[in-house]
Amino acid sequence: MWIWCIAYVQVGHQIIVSYAECMGVPLFRRRIQGSPRHQKLGYRMTPGDEVEDMFVLLNEVKRQIPSVTAVSSGAIASDYQRLRVESVCSRLGLVSLAYLWKQDQSLLLQEMMTNGIVAITVKVAAMGLDPRKHLGKDIEFLKSYLHKLKELYGINVCGEGGEYETLTLDCPLFVNARIVLDGFKIVMHSSEAVAPVGILHPLAFHLENKAESCSSSGIDETSETCKQKVGFVFEVQGDCLHRCEATCQSAAEVTKLDEVAERRLYISRTKNHNTFSICCWLQDSCETSAGLQEDLEAVLRKIELKLVEYGFGWENVLYIHLYISDMNKFSIANETYVRYITQEKCPFGVPSRSTIELPLLQVGLGNAYIEVLVANDQSKRVLHVQSISCWAPSCIGPYSQATLHKEILHMAGQLGLDPPTMTLCNGGATAELEQALENSEAVAQCFNCSISTSALLFLFTSDKGSIIKVPDPIFLYVLVPDLPKRALVEVKPILYVPEDADVTTGTVQELSCERMPSYWGFQHAHWHDSCFQKCVVHGKICAVILCITSEVVVKICSESLGGDQDNRDYQNSLQERQMERVSRFCIYLLDRLYMQNNFSWEDTQNLRFYFPTSLGVPVEALSLMLTNAFNELAEMGQRVKIGEDPIFNLVPVLGAGRSPTSMDDIITCELFAQKW
Repeated sequence: MWIWCIAYVQVGHQIIVSYAECMGVPLFRRRIQGSPRHQKLGYRMTPGDEVEDMFVLLNEVKRQIPSVTAVSSGAIASDYQRLRVESVCSRLGLVSLAYLWKQDQSLLLQEMMTNGIVAITVKVAAMGLDPRKHLGKDIEFLKSYLHKLKELYGINVCGEGGEYETLTLDCPLFVNARIVLDGFKIVMHSSEAVAPVGILHPLAFHLENKAESCSSSGIDETSETCKQKVGFVFEVQGDCLHRCEATCQSAAEVTKLDEVAERRLYISRTKNHNTFSICCWLQDSCETSAGLQEDLEAVLRKIELKLVEYGFGWENVLYIHLYISDMNKFSIANETYVRYITQEKCPFGVPSRSTIELPLLQVGLGNAYIEVLVANDQSKRVLHVQSISCWAPSCIGPYSQATLHKEILHMAGQLGLDPPTMTLCNGGATAELEQALENSEAVAQCFNCSISTSALLFLFTSDKGSIIKVPDPIFLYVLVPDLPKRALVEVKPILYVPEDADVTTGTVQELSCERMPSYWGFQHAHWHDSCFQKCVVHGKICAVILCITSEVVVKICSESLGGDQDNRDYQNSLQERQMERVSRFCIYLLDRLYMQNNFSWEDTQNLRFYFPTSLGVPVEALSLMLTNAFNELAEMGQRVKIGEDPIFNLVPVLGAGRSPTSMDDIITCELFAQKW
């Protein structure tokens, strides 16, 4: 069902009332009382702003016709317009539809003509458009001239930049009648020689009934009842509502330190002073865990307290990894999440997010696990499109498609969703991967880059061995129990977007290993290079994926014990002594890579160790091994500073590896560092 709502119309408003009869749907309209007081790009509720008139109008529509669930707008490229519609929709629980968003304007103009839209210009305000010549002209008649002006002056052929405004006289939605303009006059607002501004003022018009009228088309019983009561046109009166919206409880109101301590919450934090990660998890077994909602609230509360302790808030967060134990409870997790991370708390834009299910309870990590990436400034640039469109999947809620900060584009986890329908595409994991990459590319293009420049590209999948290989710089395949919407693939790209166009990403030539220090008896061997992938931007970025397979474990332990070992099943039965050796080797190799590329541990933004649940080593023991290795490194080389909290976090998975057919690493490390 369609309901026509008018909030912002100036030119041709005399004719708009006839749209209800032409379309056979109710028309709601309201005289604008506010003004554009909040003029920043991102909108926040502002008393007296004209956006609040739209809120009042749509609120009345919902009151009279509760079946209304969505709002469709014609935004093509205007973030200013789209963000205001999305703000109102979010507050009213409506879905924003913007199917024209990011469409090619030349193709869109032609599609409008092909589909029988008859529209005339009622305002012109651009170089090359003369009010006396071009007002009142059919857009189809002006089409070729508009393309000429685009070539000459770069105008938007659909008038998205305010070059012109139109009045629709006929279209497929006009099922009952078309509008015929009988007379008009031209009113000049500005007579400047370069870009005169003029409007068309209708003097007389009439409706011409269509031969096959279907007035009941698209109207349900609810809107028919409204029609019988007060006719087609509803005038929405009243002052703007200045109600305080519900907000999340502050950290001070919800903090219960004694309870938090009892829940065995643990924290890790990297040492980069500019951009760092904080992780929080619980060590609870299936028997002692309180449940997803309680665990997630405890973790979010602890993160919030840590942010405050460091002098920050949620507005400083760039990215959030949300790990939960059961994707069947995703809605519960989301409801809890949105009570803490809100638009109001993040005036510069809400963080991007990736959500996956992990086998947390199997390793005693409770039901919820959070990792946040925090910046010490407010220079981030956020893309948050909540409208459903043909461009890319919408993010309806307090999480954005991508966040750009200091030349790094952190993109939300991308599923293989068809953007206009928001449903998973058919065809299995390969089809989902292709669609997810298309969606990632659409987001990347908004930042004038491409996923082909991606520094890292992770794939999270729940269907082992069914994904095609991605050829871009360095990548990691991770096997997890489940993903949102039962997807088979989730892509999480991290892109490098250099401010200097001459700077490129790539793998740099390693420096000589001759002068590298030797720790724990490890000596450089050529096979070490086969353990990792790296992408380095000299003096800026160091990204590493380190994969320790069972074959590598044999070599590590053989060197340690001075002889060949039986190639036993290390995946299922590693002894702790062997795992200690593996942990030290990982730290040794990462430290060597840092030194070779002139990075330090203090440049680390995030350091994750993925381990399979089949490893057979308790998470507490594995954490202690890595902590001891870092302590030993600090004593031997003083290249790493050890604090109260570890600088790494452990992520339990079903498997991980370089290939979709061999996700059987003993342990996999993901390291990302950035210099300032």
